[in-house]
Amino acid sequence: MRLSKSKADLYAAIRRDHRAGMSMRALQRKYGVTWQTVRKALDLVWPEPRKKLPPRPTRLDPYKPLIDEMLRRDLDAPPKQRHTSKRVFDRLLDEYAAAGISYQMVRGYIATRRGEIRQEAGRGPSEVFVPQTHLPGAETEVDFGDVHIVLAGVATRCYLFSFRLSYSGKAVHRVFASCGQEAFFEGHVHALSVLGGAPRGKVRYDNLKAAVAKVLGFARHRQESERWTAFRTHWGIESFYCRPGLEGAHEKGGVEGQIGYFRRNHFVPVPEVASLAELNEMVDRWDLQDEGRRIRSRARTVGEYFAVEAPLLKPLPTELFETGRLFTPRVDRYSQIAVQTNRYSVPVRLIGRTVRVMLHANHLIVYDQGQEVARHERLSTKAGSRLDLDHYLEALIRKPGAFPGATALEQAKSAGKFTPVHDNWWAAARAAHGDKDGTKALIEVLLLGRHMSHEHIVAGLATALRAGAFTADAVALEARKAAEADELAASIPAHAALPEPPGRQRATVTFLSDWRMSHLPADTRPLPSVAPYDQLLRHRRPGGAPATEGEAT
Repeated sequence: MRLSKSKADLYAAIRRDHRAGMSMRALQRKYGVTWQTVRKALDLVWPEPRKKLPPRPTRLDPYKPLIDEMLRRDLDAPPKQRHTSKRVFDRLLDEYAAAGISYQMVRGYIATRRGEIRQEAGRGPSEVFVPQTHLPGAETEVDFGDVHIVLAGVATRCYLFSFRLSYSGKAVHRVFASCGQEAFFEGHVHALSVLGGAPRGKVRYDNLKAAVAKVLGFARHRQESERWTAFRTHWGIESFYCRPGLEGAHEKGGVEGQIGYFRRNHFVPVPEVASLAELNEMVDRWDLQDEGRRIRSRARTVGEYFAVEAPLLKPLPTELFETGRLFTPRVDRYSQIAVQTNRYSVPVRLIGRTVRVMLHANHLIVYDQGQEVARHERLSTKAGSRLDLDHYLEALIRKPGAFPGATALEQAKSAGKFTPVHDNWWAAARAAHGDKDGTKALIEVLLLGRHMSHEHIVAGLATALRAGAFTADAVALEARKAAEADELAASIPAHAALPEPPGRQRATVTFLSDWRMSHLPADTRPLPSVAPYDQLLRHRRPGGAPATEGEAT
């Protein structure tokens, strides 16, 4: 039985036997080939390629000239108005009544023929990628990317800022609630502070609205926003703007790929955090971990390359640049201000006044006459509201009936600031004192939060609830006792024995008046005497003579 051989193996066997002295006719008989095959094996170093068979006729052949004409017209058509395979297939059916063809046939033909038509027209390939060499400390790429997280139990879309050094691949990230100018600036400040310097060469950007006010024609010229110009000149940044659209994304492919890598490796599964500050602490740790990875086939890690690049960065200026945006809204009758379609609460004493608001990427601060009066986490939605219950307490203590349905109360419950302990104590206080007085007592307890910690107030409420004490004074005293116990526990060495936890003791409440009396200093004064008043008593006359007229009797 003769085993099949490849043509290269067959030629090698024929040459070997021929060198051993076997004649050509013997080689023909041994290998079952013709004389021409033996001749080719002896003359050629490598077997000649197999001849291509003529293409098999298909039902698409009559329509191929039509498809070619459509593709030739696409060479001069706008990029977004060129034929797709689906559009070509639809036109063949509608305009030319093509029968017996399928979409797969049309798509396969266009995939090959489109590039050939470009070559025939002298246009060359549609895209060419040229390798680039980046000098240490010279170039940087910046971009934003979308990420989805679960923020305080709510699915939220946020924005990942990425600042990547082109030479080392070292990247610094930050997550913001928006991708506005304030987030753009704060991302730069954070990245430059982490890196310890600024790049000496160009920084590549998209045409972001935070930086570019207007794209001037098809050239690289841009009209920059005034604040961005002031910001980048302050930090010594030389900007370079990529082309609009997909073509521009290829000009900063390093940061585009970096955002995708960071999102796939650190945001899968979707992070669940209580605040953006907590998430950004995690992001900082991930950035440090990524210094240990190698990019593709590089010989060293990102951290090792960055160690070479870091000393070559420009030093940073010592002066600070205000990254927030200033607003001056007026406080309405609901004690709220409007900032970029969202509403935030301020203390009720400011109703009717104009305040200054400094809007940052993740939070905002409200000032009145230079003093901070409110601070809120920035809302990432539109037409939302963020209300602080503490801002309304002065009004609610005069209108306790508005407290149960207050929007600020619902938001405090959702945020965990108004706990079930508050609710239980409030219900017991209303049962003991009535709705009005019980609610007033709760509001007085909430006012304690302005000079006492939330944890100690909750501990005081729990103790007062167990003891059946439903006054703000009792809660204040128990909260102070809880604070003193925490201070004592902090002062006792770790190896020392601690007193029995309060939860294991019987719940007792000391009323404020009794507590004050027990803490008064000892009174060392002598007891009072009425002896000096004896001289004022009427003295009897000797012999019992009556008093003269005008004397006291």
